[in-house]
Amino acid sequence: MKPLNEMTVLVTGASRGIGAAIAQRFAAEGMNLVLHYLHSHEEANQTARMCMRSGANVMTVSADLRSREQLLRMREKLEQSGMVPDILVNNAGISHFGMLSEVSDEDWDNVMNVNLKGMFLCTQLFMPAMIKQKYGRIINVSSVWGISGASCEVLYSTTKGGMNAFSKALAKELAPSGVTVNAVAPGAINTTMNDQLDDNEKAMLAEEIPAGRFGEPKEIASLVYFLALPESSYITGQIISPNGGWIT
Repeated sequence: MKPLNEMTVLVTGASRGIGAAIAQRFAAEGMNLVLHYLHSHEEANQTARMCMRSGANVMTVSADLRSREQLLRMREKLEQSGMVPDILVNNAGISHFGMLSEVSDEDWDNVMNVNLKGMFLCTQLFMPAMIKQKYGRIINVSSVWGISGASCEVLYSTTKGGMNAFSKALAKELAPSGVTVNAVAPGAINTTMNDQLDDNEKAMLAEEIPAGRFGEPKEIASLVYFLALPESSYITGQIISPNGGWIT
């Protein structure tokens, strides 16, 4: 097994928020980083610069996670660069807020394709190298709503529940190969995904959380990092929800 600082980490949706915090956490260990993004070119470059200041070897790649063709090209680029991931963090995702009666077919297909199909395609394309070397970590960033469900977020909750089930099932398939699969299901975190809430609504929500506050992206990043360590090899098929005691 390679030393940790020689391993490569692929983080999807790494341009901002939780994805950027995850990238920076791995960069602090001097690991090789592949930062995926779709449209946020400048934000991805800014994250890359911050990671490089920590001494990490960093590559940025743009691809539409809904497209197998684009992801195949991304994999070929990583193989040519010697940056095949030992650790895959499926973090990219989009939210949707609204009553189920208002969800269009286009809404349904788009959120499903980004949140679920993107995870499926990335995992399917990058897990063979992990299986071959008998070591790998697949960490899926889900949501507390994938556990409990949320009113007015049925579509989003459905995709995150699917990610949790995917993680549990695939963990059983890959355990004999030394590859672990886990999901991190954050509660309310200080990211732009909560921008639909005004200050009063955020304050009311924070009051419902026993910890009395929203979580920070770096707190999620620390958990993801822990699950990626060689010492975490007996943790697989788990849905771990850092949520300040909000949902238990």
